[in-house]
Amino acid sequence: MIARIREVYERYGYVPLETPALEYVDVLGKYLPDADRPDGGIFAMRDEDDEWIALRYDLTAPLSRFVAMNLQDLPLPFRRYQVGPVYRVEKPGPDRFREFYQFDFDSVGTASMLADAECCMVMCDTLEALGISRGDYIVHVNDRKVLSGVLEHVTACGEVPSEASLQILRSIDKFDRVGLDGVKELLGPGRRDESGDFTRGVGLASGQIDVVLRYLSVRADSRSAVCNELDKVVGDSRVGREGVDELREIDEALLGAGYAEDRVVIDPTVVRGLAYYTGPVFEAVLTFDIVDDKGVTRQFSSVFGGGRYDDLVERFTGQKIPATGSSIGVDRLLAALRTLGKIDVDDTTAAVLVTRLDKNLTGEYQRIAAELRSAGVNTELYLGTQGIGRQFKYASASGKTVCVVVGSDELNKQEVSIKDLRLGEELSKEVGADRKKWLEEQPAQFSVPRTELVEAVKKVLARYWIG
Repeated sequence: MIARIREVYERYGYVPLETPALEYVDVLGKYLPDADRPDGGIFAMRDEDDEWIALRYDLTAPLSRFVAMNLQDLPLPFRRYQVGPVYRVEKPGPDRFREFYQFDFDSVGTASMLADAECCMVMCDTLEALGISRGDYIVHVNDRKVLSGVLEHVTACGEVPSEASLQILRSIDKFDRVGLDGVKELLGPGRRDESGDFTRGVGLASGQIDVVLRYLSVRADSRSAVCNELDKVVGDSRVGREGVDELREIDEALLGAGYAEDRVVIDPTVVRGLAYYTGPVFEAVLTFDIVDDKGVTRQFSSVFGGGRYDDLVERFTGQKIPATGSSIGVDRLLAALRTLGKIDVDDTTAAVLVTRLDKNLTGEYQRIAAELRSAGVNTELYLGTQGIGRQFKYASASGKTVCVVVGSDELNKQEVSIKDLRLGEELSKEVGADRKKWLEEQPAQFSVPRTELVEAVKKVLARYWIG
């Protein structure tokens, strides 16, 4: 999966970068307000110089530090990708881990909306390269400046406490889970969920709530039509209109590249990071339903997301360096691909096992294994002392597809015997008449001249798209 993602990123010209798992806490920017200790959301410790250091909680903050340190030597825009583990203090549970993998790509040093449109294209191409069909995913795009414009109108309709803006955004971010009526309750006095838990509301007046609800109700058949409706909502807000114009630029770039509404839509409900992003934000969601282990029908939702963050590098240099990018939640995407049957998760990296029948033929077994490896076929030589029956069981248990068998009889005839384990398993099942006839015509074990070993093994593997 990672190899296919990497291929797409490199197709667009992104280059690999590795950053340390440990960073100084001030690089991560994760301090508690009015305190000299780190935010509880990260794993932090003091080093021998009494400096706070921490495990990275994402791959973007270390990238910003790297760019700031090497700004004079980097070609701008600097386009990089990185895959690696990140660490967060979480209560472990379904879809929540203390260590998990992210796979990011970013463009640093360009304010062009072409870079943000490209993010959407890369997201689409990556999911399709992994076998997720159009219709099974959609990329949602919004702009934080449009949200700022909406907040301006809310403020214009009445006094809003300073901390309320953040609460309003959080309420909007819950739209997918609670619906329009739920957001209305969260913006007003509060909401009680099905479990009986009560969430205190923002306490906005009805006129202020109507501004937000009108914004969340924007719907249209095309991206350009959505922009027209958003224009009406933001009205004379300068920052709001700037956000709509950015969305229009993204739409134009996507249309030019052939990415229509069946892959990318403009969605006013997308918020993402509450203090992190400064412009366009985007996320790719999987749209198909699954049934989880408890029999509950649900969706995987977002597996890929990001946005524009023009202020992060400025923290180090004092110079505004625009940037945009996106990140895959590798663990969640892998789970989705397993559910779709797009990835077989085997415990082996070698599809072929060379068995050992006779200890006097060890040299020949070594030659066979080396010959297959030289031909690019991942091959394991059995190193145990068990008989051939146990070797076949080992091969099946460890996910092998082919066993190569050579005894003194085969050696005297200058032949090798090849056993197709997958086909053998199929023959042992009850199958329809047509399928059974086909299977019987494909022998599960056969002999070939020693000189044709590699060709015969590759032919068997090709049945299963291996190699």
